[in-house]
Amino acid sequence: MAQFSQLPRLCASMRLLEFPERYVFEPMDGPHRPLSFDRVTGEASFVEVMPIDQDVPSSTIYGILGMIRLLAGMLLFSKVWTAFFFFFFRFARVSGTYIFVITSRDEAGTYRGVPIFRVSSMRILECNAQFEGLGDEEKKDEVHFLGLLKSVEASQGLYFSFETDLTLTTQLSPGVLKPELQSLWKMADPRFLWNRHLLEELIERKLEPYILPVIQGNIHTLGIILIGDKLATIALLSRRCIRRIGTRMWRRGANLEGYAANFVETEQILEVDGYTASYVQVRGSIPVVWEQIVDLTYKPTIRPLCLDETPKVVERHFRDISKRYGSVVAVDLIDQQGSEGVLSLAYANAMQRLVTDKLRYVQFDFHRICGHIHFERLSVLYEDVKNSILEQRFFLANATGDVVQIQLGVIRTNCVDCLDRTNVTQSLFGRKALETQLRHLGVFKASDTIHKDPSFDAKFKAMWANHGDEISIQYSGTPALKGDFVRYGKRTVFGLIRDGFNALARYFYNNFTDGVKQDAMDLVAGHYTAARNKPSPFKLNGLEALAYLPFASAVMLTGLTMTTVSLRQVGQDIYQFFYSVVWAGLTASTMALVKANGRQFCNRPRLCALH
Repeated sequence: MAQFSQLPRLCASMRLLEFPERYVFEPMDGPHRPLSFDRVTGEASFVEVMPIDQDVPSSTIYGILGMIRLLAGMLLFSKVWTAFFFFFFRFARVSGTYIFVITSRDEAGTYRGVPIFRVSSMRILECNAQFEGLGDEEKKDEVHFLGLLKSVEASQGLYFSFETDLTLTTQLSPGVLKPELQSLWKMADPRFLWNRHLLEELIERKLEPYILPVIQGNIHTLGIILIGDKLATIALLSRRCIRRIGTRMWRRGANLEGYAANFVETEQILEVDGYTASYVQVRGSIPVVWEQIVDLTYKPTIRPLCLDETPKVVERHFRDISKRYGSVVAVDLIDQQGSEGVLSLAYANAMQRLVTDKLRYVQFDFHRICGHIHFERLSVLYEDVKNSILEQRFFLANATGDVVQIQLGVIRTNCVDCLDRTNVTQSLFGRKALETQLRHLGVFKASDTIHKDPSFDAKFKAMWANHGDEISIQYSGTPALKGDFVRYGKRTVFGLIRDGFNALARYFYNNFTDGVKQDAMDLVAGHYTAARNKPSPFKLNGLEALAYLPFASAVMLTGLTMTTVSLRQVGQDIYQFFYSVVWAGLTASTMALVKANGRQFCNRPRLCALH
């Protein structure tokens, strides 16, 4: 396979020195020049001569994720004309710069023969925490923005490598179909580069040894295992797209450009007997413009939007996928009746005019056919798409790195969230693809299946179950539902109970925490840019300012308590009946107000529009 020894070497570990006037990053593993960030201006530059080692705080870090400037980091202009200002005045940049660094990492396995690391903790270094030059309202906004950045420190599923590009599939890696060798960030697919926005200033200043590409998703590897009489390794790598990144309820469907929410590329890689084989499939939300805004109900109403634009949006989406992957089989798992039926109808109508020999649309009503426990009936779906998948083939390279065949297409799977039903289905496609590869390489006989090797079968199921849990946690906050079937091959009582708890947890996150999480994602991804000439996105108006659910809940609980107490004392004092009516009325009024304005009482994003 591809050799990466000629790639520009990145700093793999550094000593962070926190001087009063600047942060200095001193490489510990190579001849690179140290890097300095001014703690007043946030400006970055190489250090030619290291300062005398003073008694300053120091620590070890393992990479710089990037930096972001907020309100205090904006350029301040004089009120005179720009041209005049350019020649006769100087730009003044105050700081407000925030630098993301990796403080600890775990080795997640190997990929293409090199180690892969998971970010286990990060830290944000602040420059000019006093917010000099900001007005009172801007200072409040800066505090809100900083709170969003702090929440990013808990981001899960961030992976990186110092030696290979994780954003590209094996088929597209350098030395396979792309012979050129460049810096990792230059080769990276921008769709999957999680810190693309954070790296912009480092790239602009050509700080090459410190530009570390990071993906969000997951990587699971099965070490050296015995399959038949051959030693093999298997890896499962998922890359989460940042173009419409978000949380479960606040990023639904597609935008007008055709970018779908929760779009994830999953690559399953087999290395055996000197050969490397990979199989790629994708998932993504229904590429129709739609929303399902939380309003305190358990299952908010699904609303398709921009129906006149739907055919164009769907066409843009599949044109993009076809350009990148080749032929497409679109598998739609949502209910064709009930609340999901409106999406099924809109999607199916749009696909009718697009279907060709290179784009196939397959409807499979998962809940009607499989119910809640008969997931083995997915075999009906596989038989339907089997020939199309075989025609798309898989990528294969021999021991010398020569390409034997390439994958000519991709299967795209969706349900409503692209989490639970989708993961069960994708694990089946991954299993079938692996069996096909093993038969092709002579490791399996024509009748052999993974099920025949209980040890291998259990490891394979666990790998896909863990994969589903990680993607689900990043999108919804909880592990995947229906995961017991992926993990054990059957539904279990414990799995059903766990699904119930996870469903309730999703309800809580969707309604009361995901708005802030969505804002943090949009800010770090660069979908929202803080600017001093914008109105405050955090300013509340009207009922919005009063919609505080804990207070409303306290009023209702107090009302119910006082109503009960008053009714019990009616026999002693007739006036207690009047009090009970008043308290009951207050409680009912509060409940009616909350119900009628459920959206106002939910935690929702402030920075970007839904579409």
